Amino acid sequence: MQGFRFNEKYLSQIPALQQLINLGFEYLPLGKALVARQGKTGNVLLEDVLREQLREINRIHHKGRDYLFSEENIQSAVQKLKNVKYDGLLKTNEAVHELLTLGTALEQTVEGDTRSFNLRYVDWDDWRNNRYHVAAEFSVERTRSTETARPDIVLFVNGIPFAVIECKSPKVEVEQAISQSIRNQRDEYIPKLFIYTQIVLGVNKNAARYATVGTPAKFWSLWKERQDKEAAMAQSIHRTLPDKTKDALFSGEFATARRFFDTLEAEGEREITEQDRAIYSLCRPERLLALVYKFTVFDAGIKKIARYQQYFAIQRILTHVKQRDTAGHRRGGIVWHTQGSGKSLTMVMLARALAQEPDINNPRIVLVTDRKDLDKQLKETFAACDMVPQRARTGRDLLELVSEKRAGLVTTLVHKFDKALNVKKYRDESPDIFMLIDESHRTQFGNFAARMRQMFPNACYLGFTGTPLMKKEKNNFAKFGGLIDKYAIDQAVADGAIVPLLYEGRHVEMEQNEKAIDLWFSRHTQGLTDAQRADLKKKYARAEMLNKTDQVIYMRAFDISEHFRANWQGTGYKAQLVAPSKAAALKYHHYLEELGFVSSEVVISGPDSREGYDDVDDEPTDEIVRFWQKMMKRYGSEEEYNKQIINRFKYGDTPEVLIVVDKLLTGFGAPRNTVLYLTRILREHTLLQAIARVNRIYENED
Repeated sequence: MQGFRFNEKYLSQIPALQQLINLGFEYLPLGKALVARQGKTGNVLLEDVLREQLREINRIHHKGRDYLFSEENIQSAVQKLKNVKYDGLLKTNEAVHELLTLGTALEQTVEGDTRSFNLRYVDWDDWRNNRYHVAAEFSVERTRSTETARPDIVLFVNGIPFAVIECKSPKVEVEQAISQSIRNQRDEYIPKLFIYTQIVLGVNKNAARYATVGTPAKFWSLWKERQDKEAAMAQSIHRTLPDKTKDALFSGEFATARRFFDTLEAEGEREITEQDRAIYSLCRPERLLALVYKFTVFDAGIKKIARYQQYFAIQRILTHVKQRDTAGHRRGGIVWHTQGSGKSLTMVMLARALAQEPDINNPRIVLVTDRKDLDKQLKETFAACDMVPQRARTGRDLLELVSEKRAGLVTTLVHKFDKALNVKKYRDESPDIFMLIDESHRTQFGNFAARMRQMFPNACYLGFTGTPLMKKEKNNFAKFGGLIDKYAIDQAVADGAIVPLLYEGRHVEMEQNEKAIDLWFSRHTQGLTDAQRADLKKKYARAEMLNKTDQVIYMRAFDISEHFRANWQGTGYKAQLVAPSKAAALKYHHYLEELGFVSSEVVISGPDSREGYDDVDDEPTDEIVRFWQKMMKRYGSEEEYNKQIINRFKYGDTPEVLIVVDKLLTGFGAPRNTVLYLTRILREHTLLQAIARVNRIYENED
């Protein structure tokens, strides 16, 4: 027995199987599992179980009576799931996920009335109505091959593979389990199993990571439990299995291990391991179904499953909003999750959870931001996750959407409430309106927020922010509803959700050509009085004004070029340069292009009516107007100009450096964006949000 102590079967796989059996999964020995698969290793569904469960959990409700689906329809549902057309792993998995969560419509004649009725593959309302199985060493035939691959553990819900677990010895890093799982998902291995799989785990005794199908290794996550009780967790590993179950488990390859585990059981209770915690938290039937049904999204074709902070934040919010004050208002509050930790997806999952909550009747959800780019980004995030909101483009548009109840999900800018009320005095007193407010440290207070509350006095206000709160704001938030959930930057770094930020102060050596500066100053101040000259000289002595001079910009551009070449060029990572003005941004771009080593592009807003014309303190800005006209001629519109350059920055080889002034400092997510060159002073929230542009994790396959 001593020789088995660091074997993955003895220290990971069999303990996991014992725990899963105690959590309600019926163990299927190899032979029995193969029979349920029609004797074919190329078939991953337990068809007999699936067929039986489809009969069990489905009824046709018609004119006050219940009817069974016909056997023909049951078989049709099995074949529909079994014969899903393969269109790449993620696309096919998305089609399967939709089928599993929504069910399928089947035509049947009941009492002479022929119509379509919905058949479910899983009872999502009551997890106890489903059947759960677990199989070990589950051999699956590889694509276009007679060879097989054998995942360590597969979990089934109603005969459908929902979870795959790879186990390793404590001597082997859990990253190897992750690598093996990712390999098995590839087209040349066993994607036929993973088109059905909803959650994947890599475990050893001391560590565990989880993800969903198609997730790169860097994004496999830790789960830190906030609700489970130790006693319930301990029961799942210490409860003695019935002899009949032991006979089934310790057969075949595991037969020689029975004596070892009987001895271990006789020695008394063992310590709870990290593997035990992860399996209990993620794989017990009730939690497994919740994660798949409510906390999984497809974001622009990429499948994502909630991280633990997103899951528990939403659970807390749902509990919170069901409570009411003496006036009958639902409790609101703030969710403070640090930037880069998935705040927008948390809002998507919350909106869906509110819509599905049985205790809330016909909720209407309004997503509020204070910037056009954030409004657009939030709408696109929801749309990418198959939740298409109506975007209120004007105050009148907002008024029509909410007053006529034309949309259950609306996005808008905070100032549109003021414009809407100027059109018509409208008041909706429903308590089932939920205001989800992004970057709430900026939008919760002031005149616009007051107008929002005037329109929806009884709504539930839920604020989201990722920026550390100033003392005054904390006091305001306490009045607003208090803090519902917090996920701080140190937690996110420790969890690997974001990367730590490293600061490097760079001093650019420059020689001042005093004679040239004096001559320049003399020429540009002709006609001014001595007092005006003195005042102007003081302004140019300040750092903000000095930053705009050509000499400084050229030397800094040279330093940035050299720094990027030496540290980041060729790695796949990119940089953002924050300039003090539009004119300076164009000069940085000009000098970087002139140096010729690092590619760059500029993203700025269009020139306002005064630029280039009448401000004596500013440099001439004819260049801005010319640049803008050139961009509009090339791209056709500001939206297309922004879109094409941003897409090239995110997904192409060039530009390597994106130069901005105020745009893209908040709400801009580009994981390749790793370096931020600051050439202007930023303070408080603007600084904190700007530096968070470079804290995202990027999966660089090279």
